[in-house]
Amino acid sequence: MPVVSSDQEIKKILKTQKRVAVVGISSDPSRPSYFVSEVLQRYGFKLYFVNPKYAGQEILGEKVYRSILDIPDEIDIVDIFRRPVDVPPVAEEAQKKGFKTFWFQPGTVNEDVVKELSQKGYNVITDKCMKVEAVRLLEE
Repeated sequence: MPVVSSDQEIKKILKTQKRVAVVGISSDPSRPSYFVSEVLQRYGFKLYFVNPKYAGQEILGEKVYRSILDIPDEIDIVDIFRRPVDVPPVAEEAQKKGFKTFWFQPGTVNEDVVKELSQKGYNVITDKCMKVEAVRLLEE
């Protein structure tokens, strides 16, 4: 699957893929991972938070996991809030776990990972904020 960029494709993903692993969650309400997650919860997404720093704690009422592999349920979307250099091991874990869409928040894109995942048939969304797209495409 090539990189997904059309509104129609993104809207379909947002409407059908509701289980989201948020990688790089922060407990700080001023951080994008926190306020994006807050909005996604309101749109009915089931969020699974991943950050070893907060493993075992709760943020926004959801348990935080050490790794994607620790999430007990299936996931649809991996939403990345990490520096590009930190993304390859996350992508490896995600592939072991299984997922449908790898969503790079603005500033997180690792071109090697984009190429690898799209060549392997995964949906890849780059440089778009999931919150912004949800608000824009799911408001009807």
